[in-house]
Amino acid sequence: MSRRSGILEFAVLGLLRESPMHGYELRKRLNTSLGVFRAFSYGTLYPCLKSLVAHGWLTEETGGGTAPGTPASSLAGRRAKIVYRLTAEGKEHFEELLAHSGPDAWEDEHFGVRFAFFGQTSRDVRMRVLEGRRSRLEERLERMRASLTRRERLDQYTLELQRHGLESVEREVRWLNELIESERAGRDQRAPDPADPDRNESGETGGLPRNRGGSRPDPSDDTAT
Repeated sequence: MSRRSGILEFAVLGLLRESPMHGYELRKRLNTSLGVFRAFSYGTLYPCLKSLVAHGWLTEETGGGTAPGTPASSLAGRRAKIVYRLTAEGKEHFEELLAHSGPDAWEDEHFGVRFAFFGQTSRDVRMRVLEGRRSRLEERLERMRASLTRRERLDQYTLELQRHGLESVEREVRWLNELIESERAGRDQRAPDPADPDRNESGETGGLPRNRGGSRPDPSDDTAT
């Protein structure tokens, strides 16, 4: 399985865990909610859905999609919409994927999608992914700074492009530092709650920092990485 198809399957399972959807609605959610999928087609989505059905992780249900009392003549030639629903096995598989925090989860193409489902991810896994992403970007910063220091026969426009890339990575590292700080603070402050072990004393389950007036990079925007 390629990295691209793997992260698409992850995103599809995650969205269908929220609610069943038909193909058009699913594609729209992928386009609008997950920036990495801004430019992909039905020709990419439907083979993915068929594969997930074949694995037993999704089921296909035929939905009418028409209002009561619609004349039969108006239904001629109209195909019923297929609704995709997550199975129990699919939910279990998605939870296994959520628990994964290896290097793939830190990469540019994967991180934005993983971050979009942080609300369904355990705090420990969130921390490992965030710290891994930060470590990866800090390594990238070292290489970029070294390249700028050498100035190997680069014209002013190429240098300016490199500076822009450096500032983008620095901005994301600062953003990650805020997230990691907030996750740690939430872990330290949370009260024991057997009904929700990931909830802190304030009642919040997420680790997002408060808005401190600065802009944050969009994890799904490749220009920030």
